[in-house]
Amino acid sequence: MTLEADGREVRITNPDRVVFPRTGHTKGDLVAYYRAVAEGALRGVDGRPVILKRFVHGVDQEAFFQKRAPSKRPAWIEVAELSYPSGRTADEVVIRDVAALLWTVNLGCVDLNPHPVRAGDLDHPDELRIDLDPVPGVGWDQIVGVAFVAREVLERHGLTAWPKTSGSRGFHVYARIEARWAFRDVRRAAEAVAREVERRAPGIATSRWWKEERQGVFVDYNQNARDRTVASAYSVRPTGLVSTPLTWDEVERRRPSEFTMDSVPERYAEIGDPWAAMEDEAGSLEALLELADSQEPRPQAPKGEGRRKPVMPLIEIARAETRDEAMAGFERWKARHPEVAGRLEPADVLVDSMRGRSSAWTRIRVNLQHVPEAERPAQEPLEVDYDPWSGR
Repeated sequence: MTLEADGREVRITNPDRVVFPRTGHTKGDLVAYYRAVAEGALRGVDGRPVILKRFVHGVDQEAFFQKRAPSKRPAWIEVAELSYPSGRTADEVVIRDVAALLWTVNLGCVDLNPHPVRAGDLDHPDELRIDLDPVPGVGWDQIVGVAFVAREVLERHGLTAWPKTSGSRGFHVYARIEARWAFRDVRRAAEAVAREVERRAPGIATSRWWKEERQGVFVDYNQNARDRTVASAYSVRPTGLVSTPLTWDEVERRRPSEFTMDSVPERYAEIGDPWAAMEDEAGSLEALLELADSQEPRPQAPKGEGRRKPVMPLIEIARAETRDEAMAGFERWKARHPEVAGRLEPADVLVDSMRGRSSAWTRIRVNLQHVPEAERPAQEPLEVDYDPWSGR
């Protein structure tokens, strides 16, 4: 199938291939969705380098991450050379128009994952991103409550807060900023927001870095680091839901499940993009950096011999290439330790999506804090022991 966009021809391969097995949506459906919301989707990625997160076999299979633009690409696909903390560089795709957007989707990119910088200035972000990540068992009302506190903190310090669903369990709050601060300062400002949210909403919000120490909603400030990307506005997520910009009036009364590939184009045609004015609202980080300077130093994490020593009683269950393999290993572990499993709270099961060489892998750990010390099982050989750096 060949489409015309921006005066260019974009070839869509295998448009009938099912990408979402649960709903039956195909690649052609995904392309049609992005065409319908193209103006809003481009606003989220325009001029930004993107990491290609490719679901070449559909969303029920693990994606692989491709930083470097394919060597075989149309001459009109722009790239920008990014430098990473590792010292490596990568020529990443830059999306500026509908043709480039559709070409990227054709590669198997279900969601779009841009960096918070523009290609013209790769060292100074123009977005501050707050990712609200609830621990298991936290309900939507609590997430929304923390989102409003984050809004208060941002606006109290001179920035306009823009809310959107994440398309998963969490929630995103963005602020457009002037592109004149380095990554380290933007991350420091975001951490100041997180700590202030935690201070204002103790018990329901946390800025604690270590996952086993979190309770409630984690205000994730590290999404502002140089090597991080976040699914952009109007991105379709592997869940089948859409990361959808909202007005603040909608945040309390709408639910993430309402925003799908089928419903969002209709909403977009009816009301347009709630984030349309974002470009006119770039603010200063000075007040947040002053807040960061005023905050007490964060206590240093306890250290062991060369590695951090956890303050919680953790054991590791599995390291697996896929989430399904990891969860199957966890089920085997629970079958061997049924009484221990019965004492675990939802937040005690730590399921981490980890980044390997070019794909995600899954780690499962268990926090035994609710298990009497005498009944805690020792660390055992892993149920699944996948090495993400060398393969199986």
